[in-house]
Amino acid sequence: MTPIPDVARVLVDFQPEHQFFVGIDSDGCAMDAMDIKHQECFTPCYIKHWGLQPISTLARQTALFVNLGSVTRGLNRWLALRQVLDLLRDRVDVAERGVVIPDYPELTQFIESEYPLTDKGIAAFAAAYPSETIHRAIAWGDAVNAAIADMVHGCGPFPGVRAAFEAMQADVDCMTVSATPLHALEYEWAAHGLAPYMKVIAGQEMGSKAEHVEYAAKGKYADDKILLIGDAPGDRDAAAKVGCLYYPILPGDEAGSWRRFTAEALPKFLDGSFAGDYQRRLIDEFNATLPGEVPWETRSGVTTITMPQGK
Repeated sequence: MTPIPDVARVLVDFQPEHQFFVGIDSDGCAMDAMDIKHQECFTPCYIKHWGLQPISTLARQTALFVNLGSVTRGLNRWLALRQVLDLLRDRVDVAERGVVIPDYPELTQFIESEYPLTDKGIAAFAAAYPSETIHRAIAWGDAVNAAIADMVHGCGPFPGVRAAFEAMQADVDCMTVSATPLHALEYEWAAHGLAPYMKVIAGQEMGSKAEHVEYAAKGKYADDKILLIGDAPGDRDAAAKVGCLYYPILPGDEAGSWRRFTAEALPKFLDGSFAGDYQRRLIDEFNATLPGEVPWETRSGVTTITMPQGK
C-alpha cells in the first residue's frame, strides 16, 4: 500500500458534517483555467523545450488533442509529455518533414519508477538517476510553471458553479479534488470566493483524485452518497476505482452542465435516484464528446489511443 503523505492527513482526519459528500475537480471543471494553461503555457513550452519548432503546427495540434480534446484529456503532465512525444513520433506528416523524435527512455523510466509523478518526484528521480532527458523534462516543467504564473490571472469559475455550490451547502460536504498543486488551488479558489464553500482543498501533493476520495470519504459516507464531479476521463475512472458516483462536466458546455447539475442531478443525488440509468446516460453523453482515435495518419497504422496508466 502506498504510504499516506503527511500533507494528506487532513483528509484522513476529516469528519463528516452531512450525509452527502461531493468532490469537485478544479481546472476545466469548476475553474475556466484549463484551456488557457494548455493553449498558452504548456503547448509553447513543448515546442520550445523539446525542439519541435520545425513541426510547431503539428506539435500544437497534437498537444491540444492529448490534453484537451481526446480521451486523454486531463492527463498528468508527465504522462501527457510522453504521450505527445510518442504520438508525434508516429505521425506520417512529422516523418515527411524529416523530423525525428528521439525515444527518451529515461522519461519512461521515471514514469514507471516508484517516484510520484510530481515536480518533487521527478527532482528526486533526477538526483538518483541523472540524465540529459530528465533535466530537460525538469526545465520544461519549470518553464510551464513560470508561464502559468505569468499568464494565468483572473480565470474564475464557469457560470453556474457558484450557484451549484450554494445549493449544496445545506446537505453536502464539498471538497476540492484536483491534480493541481495545492498552493495554486488555495490561491485561485480564495481569490474567486469559492474556498469558503469547501471543507477541504485537496491538491496534487495529497495523492491522486481517487486517493483524495478514498482518504476523505470512503467508509465515512454510504457509497451512493459520495459523488465526484469532473471533466476528464481520468475523473470518471477515479470515481469507478473508488466505487462512487460520477457527474461529468461536458467540455465545451460547462455552463450548461453546471445548470443541469443544480436543477436536475443534485436533487437526484439527494433523493437516491442518481445511480443506475440516469448516471449511465450522463456518462455515455460524456464519453461521446472525447474521441479515442487520432485524426491524422500514423506510421504504425494504429490510430486508437488509450488512457495511459500512472501511479
